[in-house]
Amino acid sequence: MDGSNMTSTDFTFVGLFGSEETSGLLFTIISIIFLSALTANGIMILLIHTDPRLHTPMYFLLSHLSFIDMMYISTIVPKMLVDHLRGQRAISFVGCTAQHFLYLTLVGAEFFLLGLMAYDRYVAICNPLRYPVLLSRRVCWMIITGSWFGGSLDGFLLTPITMSFPFCRSREINHFFCEAPAVLKLVCADTALYETVMYACCVLMLLIPFSVVIASYARILTTVHRMSSVEGRKKAFATCSSHMMVVTLFYGAAMYTYMLPRSYHTPAQDKVLSAFYTILTPLLNPLIYSLRNKDVMGALQRALGRIKGSPRVAGGTF
Repeated sequence: MDGSNMTSTDFTFVGLFGSEETSGLLFTIISIIFLSALTANGIMILLIHTDPRLHTPMYFLLSHLSFIDMMYISTIVPKMLVDHLRGQRAISFVGCTAQHFLYLTLVGAEFFLLGLMAYDRYVAICNPLRYPVLLSRRVCWMIITGSWFGGSLDGFLLTPITMSFPFCRSREINHFFCEAPAVLKLVCADTALYETVMYACCVLMLLIPFSVVIASYARILTTVHRMSSVEGRKKAFATCSSHMMVVTLFYGAAMYTYMLPRSYHTPAQDKVLSAFYTILTPLLNPLIYSLRNKDVMGALQRALGRIKGSPRVAGGTF
């Protein structure tokens, strides 16, 4: 079925759905994760923009994180699911280029944004009196703009180079989307210089933001340790540990994919780790960062209360 509609420039994916015995279950799980991620992030954005109590720098940044998560899971998962239902695995050269660019731009923006969000938490806990100045509306917009600029720069820099290489081997990508390391395995030209450039980009986009996250949370934990309230310490440690777990897994999986030499990679490991930070992380972010938060749950309860109360109000006007 794939070959009948393919052209000489099309690629095919090996995909995640291997054996027929497990493909149905895996399809169901990924579908549930995808719909849950869209719902959870969509609720977060709606609550933050409609509830005045959430009009703070932290939630402003979180709303943009949710938007990025919705965008980049949508660049990969819908096609994968539809192709599985249709029994197809092909993607055009233009489609692969677009997917590669959007993925790099969006995930790059998230790398920067997560690092700067850790700085927001550091200022809020360690320098609360200066928080309104250091995280003003203008500064928040600078953080958002800088994150998108960094991600876009990565996409515009690496995508044209990646897709301009000659693909003189099999055009079957042993992956489930057009991720650079998987695409490069099909290239027959020397990619040493390109891989050096990619490594430099990863230092900028992964190691530096991750270092900011580590440093910020280290300072936060030091400050929290000095707190007199035992309950306050427990709550802060629980929050910081859950944040650090997700961020470490997110950055760690990306570092493995992009910074570890090819000899240490296997296609199966690459697909599992890529699935974690492209499919699972967009669901974990709203759960860990936001939906466990009392402010957000309070806003959700108020919103549900308004929805339940609106028919009664409408009925009383007649």
